[in-house]
Amino acid sequence: MNFKSTLVVSSLFIMGGCQTLTAPTPVENPPADTTKITQSEKHPTAAEEVEQEIAQITDVWQRIGQSLSMPVPDEKLVNQYRDWYLKNPKHLAIVSKRAAPYMYYIVEEVERRGLPLEIALLPIIESAFDPHAYSGMHASGLWQLTAPTAKTFGVQTNWWYDGRRDVIASTDAALDLLEYLYAKMGNNWLYAIAAYNTGEGRVFNAIKRNKSKGKPVDFWSLRLPRETSRYVPQLLALADVIKHADKHNLALHPIINEPSIKVVDIGSQLDLNLAASMAGVSVNEIKQLNSGLRSWATPPQGPHQLMLPSHKVEQFSKQLNELDPASRINWLRYQIQPGDSLSVIARQFNITPSIIRSNNGLTNNNIIAGKHLLIPVAANGDALDVNHIALTDKRTLEQTETKRKVTYKVRSGDSLWKIARRFDVKVAQLTQWNNLSADHTLSIGQRLQVYPGSPSGMRTVEYKVKSGDSLDRIASKYKVSVKNLIKWNSLENKKYIHPGQTLTLRLSST
Repeated sequence: MNFKSTLVVSSLFIMGGCQTLTAPTPVENPPADTTKITQSEKHPTAAEEVEQEIAQITDVWQRIGQSLSMPVPDEKLVNQYRDWYLKNPKHLAIVSKRAAPYMYYIVEEVERRGLPLEIALLPIIESAFDPHAYSGMHASGLWQLTAPTAKTFGVQTNWWYDGRRDVIASTDAALDLLEYLYAKMGNNWLYAIAAYNTGEGRVFNAIKRNKSKGKPVDFWSLRLPRETSRYVPQLLALADVIKHADKHNLALHPIINEPSIKVVDIGSQLDLNLAASMAGVSVNEIKQLNSGLRSWATPPQGPHQLMLPSHKVEQFSKQLNELDPASRINWLRYQIQPGDSLSVIARQFNITPSIIRSNNGLTNNNIIAGKHLLIPVAANGDALDVNHIALTDKRTLEQTETKRKVTYKVRSGDSLWKIARRFDVKVAQLTQWNNLSADHTLSIGQRLQVYPGSPSGMRTVEYKVKSGDSLDRIASKYKVSVKNLIKWNSLENKKYIHPGQTLTLRLSST
């Protein structure tokens, strides 16, 4: 596991990656030491008492501080880490702000399982609450899970999605792992936390080694890797600092003690730009809350869920229910060229051959020049690295208007004339768009900006009217006049347009 923060420069913070589960040498369960936390010690027996206590707490940090229960021993390393945190208050100020979207959820999950609240602080040490944190040992996410460990606990990782960076999936996996280690380590939390950092095998071997020499087997007497021997003291010191934050005048970013985010079932794959628009938030906020998403859409095979700000869920759900299923993802209709292969086409669109196969009902990699493939693409206007695109499928027409520009990578044998002919534009347009002279010599790998269309620079496309559309809104969106919209569609004697109606638009390629 890694402590991720550029603020931490002390040599105390030399950490490694989370180890995979290993099969330990069979030994009898190690005895629980004085740091063991039992269920009865941690929670009041009356549920009403718990509810009353939480109802009076308005800040999550206050809630955590009042529930921390692990003994904090007077150990040298614990004191050193406590002093470091107190001398570097900006560190916790920054990290506590990063934790704001996630901490309530994590605390709820830790409490629901009956685990000590100290566990909720582990992401501070592991990743400084950066869901994109990645260690040299290939651990990733808030909880710094390695790929083998994540797989063991059912976390998915593929081209679209990395569950290690997903707050929900990674939290579930990390808590499952910690519960497993707690039971495996004889219900001793210090052993379990140490094993979370270094692997259960090393902790078992350290216990076995001390037993064979007649030495004590409490955590503080074990000979463990340097990183692990500091990992547990660091957590205890951190817990002590947060528990007494008021006493130390430590400024933690306030986190309201109620859900600020909510998980929404979206049913199937959805473009993130569209999701952001329907929720009324930025795409960056969607990506921050859903850090496990690696591309521009949710995974086609799931999980079909999004984490959204709680106050945006009602608006989003209403618009999602009204959304035409065919509009959830945008498509380009690509004409296969001689010499193309699925791998070549996939590289052009920054996707995988399997995605092309699944979206086009292909059972193998065989394709035929002249045929067409449907390629899923983002609707955010980013340039595509493509070679040949035929934008004629009615399902893609609206998308192409927000994504007119494509980036073409020059290949061997190309010329301005050949490229212009391929995209049905003029050489003069190519040179103008790319600030080139007419006799410019192209180089292999050079990238050109192209706006596919007719030689005149105008294209005829079709737009499917959506709920809430008006002529004025459509005209504004595509930068045309209402007068032309009426003319192109013979609407002079018609007062209204209706959802599902198809309108013709003539748009400039530039």
